[in-house]
Amino acid sequence: MTNAVFNRLAESWGADNVAPLTPNPSPVRGEGESAFGRSRWITLRHCVTLSLIILFASTGPLRAADALWKVGTAKAVITPKERLWMAGYSSRTSPADATLHELYVRVLALEDTQGHRAVLVSSDLLGIPRSISENVSQAVASKFGLPREALMLNASHTHCGPVLRGALYDAYPLEEAQKKLIADYSSELESTIVRSVGEALAHTVPASVSIGQGTTDFAVNRRNNREPDVPALRGSNALRGPVDHSVPVLAVRQPDGKLLAVVFGYACHNTTLGIQQWNGDYAGFAESNLERAHPGAVALFFMGCGADQNPIPRRTVELAHKYGDMMSSAVQAVLAGKIESLPPKLKTHYETVTLNLGAAPTRAELTARAHERTAYTSRWGTRLLKELDAGRTLPRTYPYPIEVWELGGKQLWIALGGEVVVDYALRFKDRYGSATWVSAYANDVMAYIPTLRVLKEGGYEGNSSMMVYGMPAERWGIDVEEIIAAGVDRAVQKVQATK
Repeated sequence: MTNAVFNRLAESWGADNVAPLTPNPSPVRGEGESAFGRSRWITLRHCVTLSLIILFASTGPLRAADALWKVGTAKAVITPKERLWMAGYSSRTSPADATLHELYVRVLALEDTQGHRAVLVSSDLLGIPRSISENVSQAVASKFGLPREALMLNASHTHCGPVLRGALYDAYPLEEAQKKLIADYSSELESTIVRSVGEALAHTVPASVSIGQGTTDFAVNRRNNREPDVPALRGSNALRGPVDHSVPVLAVRQPDGKLLAVVFGYACHNTTLGIQQWNGDYAGFAESNLERAHPGAVALFFMGCGADQNPIPRRTVELAHKYGDMMSSAVQAVLAGKIESLPPKLKTHYETVTLNLGAAPTRAELTARAHERTAYTSRWGTRLLKELDAGRTLPRTYPYPIEVWELGGKQLWIALGGEVVVDYALRFKDRYGSATWVSAYANDVMAYIPTLRVLKEGGYEGNSSMMVYGMPAERWGIDVEEIIAAGVDRAVQKVQATK
């Protein structure tokens, strides 16, 4: 072992009582210091070397390079204390009235040997809107010096989490008092996320980072299979439509092999439940299962491109538990099997691309919408009419976030905003390799994101979903897919070109 390696390990272990080795120890000895003063450091050096040999021999896949990652975690409860409206189903008629299990924000901070840092935030929320994402990222940059491209804000898309500031207001009959409660909660949420990021960054320890991929199959393409028909179709192996059943897994272990954190994802709507009780749905149960199986570890879920995928059958707590068990079992199988260690190398990039909205609704169209019996379309039309009456021009574009990370010089992770249909994941895996991770619901959830195929087919994801989110158009522009694909390709090239 070289002196430099020894010193580095001593530093990363926080060994304040271990003096650094020098190439040529001073021959000058103070009173009472004999050759023992020098020999004790030689002995210590030999002991550390022997300990490392024993450690890495006994832990199998762990290598000396793995310890060079620095990793921190944090976890905080974000369950609302007030009776807030729940996000996700426009048919709801009242706020939440109980808690099935707590909602959490979980944080993982990574640092490579060059001092490059990245922070992953996982949350039991329907989606993090742009205003909250921008406030959090600006605060994190100011307080901790973390650039925007090094922060990834993920939502599990549970439909049993709270409405947040400025998002989905047309979906519910929100009075001003309720909007005030939502605004107060959203500000508290921002503070909690920022505080948790700081905690994770401030308490890093040496760890290995490894990756693997499993599978589970409870997601069903809801556009191509009627929910009542699914049991029979599944029984005859006749389910239709594209799916992505992969379960990407990132494992973080301490040098002794103990699991410190596990990150995992799946492309399926988190919509098993529509009850009036706060909970994280199947993803929340999976996280709890993993944390219970690995005491002290933090389990972080991220949503894949599951905008057109549902867990079917659904609508019972028992099924939410079942899918959570299937999810955590898939992760456990990866952790117990062959998993690939990543060297401590980290590259990140973030940018926005300008998406075009479809044709602006006319005053006549908005007037017709305002008089519809469907509540959310009526509120949407009424609100936009007021915008026009006030002399304001409806926006025709939207800044869409794209984030790309590369872990260990190998694992490519593409994170997209909005509710992204599964076609995107399949397209990017075909383009960049089947092991590519493609997540959605990241950094901003502004609307559904259809491909050209889905846009032409129409239906909820291609048409009326825009009104639920309050967007000033009923559809995206016809070029939505190609603009996103070009942006992703540019971002991947920038990341891969970074030294």
